[in-house]
Amino acid sequence: MKDIETYFLPYQIAWICDKAHLRICEKSRQVGLSYADSYDSVRKAGVKGGRNVWVMSRDEMQAKQYICYCKKWARVLNYAAHDWGEQIFVARNGKPIQVQVLSFATGTSICALSSNPDAIAGKSGHVKLDEFALHRNQRTLYAVAKPVIQWGGTLSIISTHRGIGSLFYELLADSRQRGNVIGWSLHSIPIQSAVEQGLVERINQKTGGAESREAWLARQRAECIDEEQWLQEYCCVPADESTAFITFEMLNACEDPNLRLASIEELPSCSQLSTNNSELFLGVDVARKHDLCVFDVGERVGDVLWDRVRIELENKSFSEIKSELYRLLRLPQLKRCCLDATGLGMQLAEEAKADFGWKVEPITFTAPIKEELAFGLRTALQDRAVRLVADDKLRADLRGIKKQVSLSGNIRFAGETSDSHCDRFWAKALRQHAARGKEQMWAMVA
Repeated sequence: MKDIETYFLPYQIAWICDKAHLRICEKSRQVGLSYADSYDSVRKAGVKGGRNVWVMSRDEMQAKQYICYCKKWARVLNYAAHDWGEQIFVARNGKPIQVQVLSFATGTSICALSSNPDAIAGKSGHVKLDEFALHRNQRTLYAVAKPVIQWGGTLSIISTHRGIGSLFYELLADSRQRGNVIGWSLHSIPIQSAVEQGLVERINQKTGGAESREAWLARQRAECIDEEQWLQEYCCVPADESTAFITFEMLNACEDPNLRLASIEELPSCSQLSTNNSELFLGVDVARKHDLCVFDVGERVGDVLWDRVRIELENKSFSEIKSELYRLLRLPQLKRCCLDATGLGMQLAEEAKADFGWKVEPITFTAPIKEELAFGLRTALQDRAVRLVADDKLRADLRGIKKQVSLSGNIRFAGETSDSHCDRFWAKALRQHAARGKEQMWAMVA
C-alpha cells in the first residue's frame, strides 16, 4: 500500500513491516496495534500464495471487531473478500467452536475466535495471539499454536501486562535478560512512546478534539483507578505479585470475558431462574457517604458461583439503601444474604433480619471475621469456584487488599482504591460466605 504513513503511526508501521518468524509486543491499551495487526493479517492471507491466519482474541466481541478491521483493509487494498460471519468449527475433540471467518479469492481465510487451543490444533498458517497475558491457560495455548506455524507461518503475540507471573512476562524476560534463545523480535509500546509518535494528534483528528499531548496524558493518568493500573496497562510495567493477596493468576483463571452483569429486572434472562433449582446468594458491604454501598449477587451453577448483579450506591439515604436490599431479599430464589452489620449497617441488618428471618445473616466485622471472609474468597478463586465479570473496578478492589501481619502476629487486611476502600472485595467475600453457609441455612429452616 502506498503512503502507509497516511494510515499508520511509526510504531504501527514497525510492527507491520517486521517479517520475523516470531514477534512479541508489550503495549499500552488503546494504541491501535490490533488495528495495524489486522492490516498485517489481510496482507498475509489476501495475496497470492498467502496462508490462513488464525487470530485468538480474548472474547467473541474482540474477534468480531478484528474481522471488521480486516474487512476495511480488504476494501482499501482491493482484495476480493467475503465475510462469512459466525461459523461453527468442530475441534478435534468434537466440541463446536464459534469462529468469525473472512475468506479471500485466493482460497485463504482469516479466522478470529475467542481463545480456545482446541480450535487451532492440527491447523497450519499464521497465528496471532491477542492480549495473550489475559488468556486463562497461556502455556497450553502457546504449546498448541507453535506447531501451526511449522510449515512457513509466523507467530505474533500482542498483549498488555497482567503481573510478573504470566508466561507473557516470562517470554519477554527471556528475550531481554537470558539471551533471547527462542529468537523473538521484540516490540515495546508504552503510552508515552505512542504519544511521542503522534497518537494524540490522530485521536484529535478522529474526534475533532484539540487536546495537547501533555493534557491528554494527564487525563489518562487521572482516569486510572490506581497506580498499578496506570503502570501496568499503560506504561508496560508489570505488577509485582509478591505483596498481592489476590494474584493475577487467580483472576485470569476466574474472569469470563463474555460474562455481563445484569440489573435485577434482567436476572431471569441471564440466569437459570426459570428452573426450580436456581440459587442466588447476596453479600452487602454497607456505607453511606465516604465509601460505596455494594450489593453483590451470585448464582450457583453446579459447583461454581457466577457473578450476576452488582449494585453500587454512593451518598444514598438509609431508605434508598434499604429499598434496594429488600428488592433483592424478596426474590424467592435468593437463599441467603450476609450483610455487613458494622457501624451504619447495624440498624439495616436488624430490620432486615426481623423482616426476612433466616434469609439474612448479620456479620459484624472483627479481625477474625475479616480473616475468615478474605481467605474464603481467596480459596474460592484458587479453586476456580467463582466466575467473575471482567471489570477494572472490581479487579482493582480485589488486587487492592493487602494482608499485613503485626509484630504480635495478628493479621489485618488493608487496601483502598481511588473510589472505594475495597468495598467490592468485601461484598463479594460476604457473598461467598453466604453461599458456603447453605447447609447451615437449611438446617435452620428444617
